[in-house]
Amino acid sequence: MTADPRKQKPSIAEGRVRFLGLAIAVAFCVLAGRLWTLQVLRGAEFRGKSESNRLRIERLESPRGAIHARQGPDRDVVLADNRAARDLVVVPADITIEDELLCRRLADLVGIDPVKLQEQIARARKIREPFKQILIRGDIPATVSARVDEYAYALPGVFTAVRPLRRYVYGKTAGQLMGYLGEINPKELESRKDRYNMGDLIGRAGVERRFEDRLHGEDGRMLVTKFAAGTPQIRTDPYGNPYINNLVDSLGHTLSVEEEVRQARPGEDVYLTLDIDLQATAERLLEGEHGAIVVLNAENGEVLAMASAPGYDPAVFVSDTGGRERGEILTSKPNRMMSRAFQEVYAPGSVFKVMLAAAALEEGVINTSTKFYCPGHFKIAPTGRAWHCWRRQGHGEVNVVDALAFSCDVFFYKVGLELGVDRINEWAKKLGLGQKTGIDLPGEVAGLVPSREWKEALLKPKFPDAEWEYRWYPGDTVNLSIGQGETSVTPLQNAVMMASIVNGGYRIVPHIDRNATPFRSEKLLSDHTLQIVQQGLRKCVEKGPPAPSGTGHEAYIKGIDTLGKTGSAQMVSLAQHEQYKTEEDIPKELRDHAWFVAGVLDHDPKLAICILVEHGHHGSSEAAPRAKDIISSFYESWGQTPPARVAAAETEAR
Repeated sequence: MTADPRKQKPSIAEGRVRFLGLAIAVAFCVLAGRLWTLQVLRGAEFRGKSESNRLRIERLESPRGAIHARQGPDRDVVLADNRAARDLVVVPADITIEDELLCRRLADLVGIDPVKLQEQIARARKIREPFKQILIRGDIPATVSARVDEYAYALPGVFTAVRPLRRYVYGKTAGQLMGYLGEINPKELESRKDRYNMGDLIGRAGVERRFEDRLHGEDGRMLVTKFAAGTPQIRTDPYGNPYINNLVDSLGHTLSVEEEVRQARPGEDVYLTLDIDLQATAERLLEGEHGAIVVLNAENGEVLAMASAPGYDPAVFVSDTGGRERGEILTSKPNRMMSRAFQEVYAPGSVFKVMLAAAALEEGVINTSTKFYCPGHFKIAPTGRAWHCWRRQGHGEVNVVDALAFSCDVFFYKVGLELGVDRINEWAKKLGLGQKTGIDLPGEVAGLVPSREWKEALLKPKFPDAEWEYRWYPGDTVNLSIGQGETSVTPLQNAVMMASIVNGGYRIVPHIDRNATPFRSEKLLSDHTLQIVQQGLRKCVEKGPPAPSGTGHEAYIKGIDTLGKTGSAQMVSLAQHEQYKTEEDIPKELRDHAWFVAGVLDHDPKLAICILVEHGHHGSSEAAPRAKDIISSFYESWGQTPPARVAAAETEAR
């Protein structure tokens, strides 16, 4: 009997076919599942990646905010803004003449190296980027731009691209206050990625640094198509706006703008309390010298002028051609980058006596009847060391008013000893000496008013078993009393101290931001103390006869109630000076620093002023006359006239 073939076992071939079919079915299932995952579950994610590969964000750089200052009481002027810098570029693909001929023409017109440019053009073609913009010359002057436009028909492929560039309208004037810009570094970029890109400029000093967050704007953007190779090449109109038609990349691919251009948002403008005419006057008065001039509104702390010499023009830090000048500024000695107004400290010399007189009156150590005899020298002990008065023949018997007017050292030696180092320190801090003022500018230094604690902390680690080495001695107090020894302050601190004498006894915080909220402390000095101190400082600037002229008489201005105090801070011992026959023979580096602090009581605004001339020798001859010029020019520019009582007195005298 023949067997039924349907009941026979499947052959090996049939089994393999079935297995293959099953495998194909499984594979299709896996593929379908994967497609479902990619297109449904993760479809949005991959569509975003696809768009990212197809699109590119082109950044539109934002201009920095402008910086404004006053010019007189009612007018504002721009100190820093942005101008349209024109860069001359060439696109190799657009060149329709011989490269050599084009480069020669450009060399004749704009003074570039034709060989170097020709090599750059050839390199762009070699790497297949013929549409890449090659920089010919950055920030070309208007005259060069005009010549290029005139010969545009002979310069195929050459055009200008516009970008914002920082401009400092007054150049060197207020330049050190403005500060400068520098390229952001990788470490800074890490914490600022949301607003900055590599290559951006950032404030490095002064106002540009302090108000960086406000001055820096928000970049715009343009979303364009992108090809696998090639870099978008953005062109601008004469005003810096990007062309959105006929966009290409460096390989010549035509690009399209995929969404509306988001324009860059400029930075916020900053308004300063500075008076630019007064600032220019202060800087002019320091020409050829090293020093500082600070002028404050004594009532509210506004900085009206803050000059430091030598200074610099911040424009060289953003100029494409300022490399040599930048190097000179950064390596110059003395340091031109540092403001001597608040970033350097000096022994205050006799201007320290203003604080000492006020402190002694407040503490009841002296009054208007207190008198000390000045024979021209002073000894703590009869057989001890002699401290001299600047007037070797002495001042005779003097009270606090005359001691301030004629700067008697012996009077303040004795007052300082009676007041004591602890109370001197307390009042120095109250009036703002030896500590930061809190000005809204970076880099302020504190200075020092020596104390028992300071001396012990300094010397005890060196001489732990020699208590006499770090003990505070009466001789230390004598030196401190006339602003010598280790005492150091900034000119700004002296101006803040003087503001307290002018404004009724309140300590102010100086500020340069016009939008800042003024600060005044509680009343520190009584009206009685102020009346006495002001009397002495007024007498300091009065001219004789019949009374002798004060040491600050060179600052006297008829019709303006001016206060003043001179100071000369020793750099070396008097014995070294005595080696020379005349003062003119003393080398400049060994001469005393010249100080003058001043105030104006009867005009609006009331002024507090400090002037320092390094190695000027005498505050009376070098600093006081500069204060006179500052006061006169300021009130004249603000339309102030002498009080009627003074005008009447002058008429009667005639």
